[in-house]
Amino acid sequence: MPTLEDQLKNPVWYSLQETHKKFAVTFNNVKFYNPEVCPFGAFYDTSSTKKAANSYAQTTDKFFFVSEAETPLIDDSTLFLEKKVEGCQMVLNTLADVKITEEIVLLDETFSDEIYNLVWLVMPGYYRKRTFEMGKYFGIFKSGKLVSIAGQRMQTNLFTEVSAVVTHPSYTRQGLAKQLIAHNTKEILKENKTPILHTNKGNPAIALYQKLGYTLTRDMNWWLYAKK
Repeated sequence: MPTLEDQLKNPVWYSLQETHKKFAVTFNNVKFYNPEVCPFGAFYDTSSTKKAANSYAQTTDKFFFVSEAETPLIDDSTLFLEKKVEGCQMVLNTLADVKITEEIVLLDETFSDEIYNLVWLVMPGYYRKRTFEMGKYFGIFKSGKLVSIAGQRMQTNLFTEVSAVVTHPSYTRQGLAKQLIAHNTKEILKENKTPILHTNKGNPAIALYQKLGYTLTRDMNWWLYAKK
């Protein structure tokens, strides 16, 4: 039985083995999400990634391998590394006390297009129309318009990842993201799971996450591959 620490070292792998098993696509013992849901893949053996990546690339133009330290092997006659996103993982220690002053709404599928458009406006590149199916999404509205969201992405029986934390540029610096992260974190804790999140190294938002009670734990890198 894998421990929480085991799972956090390879979160995509264990998400696809447990809670998100229904989204899993496996090639050559490498696990990927259905590309309509999330373009992420994970592995344990780098010798398997070359063949698996070629197979998965038949279903999508671009995808990420997610790993703590290992570098995937690929077939450079068919794929190329578009970029490596140097990221980090953060895990909740103790949630800070955050006053909730906004009305936070649990978003259903009728808001999926609005969520998609807001994420791609602020943070384009990874979110898919069906990413919404990975977990709960919460939002804040202003004048009837969805202006800030925070959702749940990778998850197992032991952890759930807070993700897609975005606020429309016209509504930043109002504490909306802070309240949404705190609310989402509380919802995860209610399920007796450990809240985690991932972000880019050097992201100014890391300071906010730390104030909320999240602690930096390890590197977690995103290798973006594209077809030649």
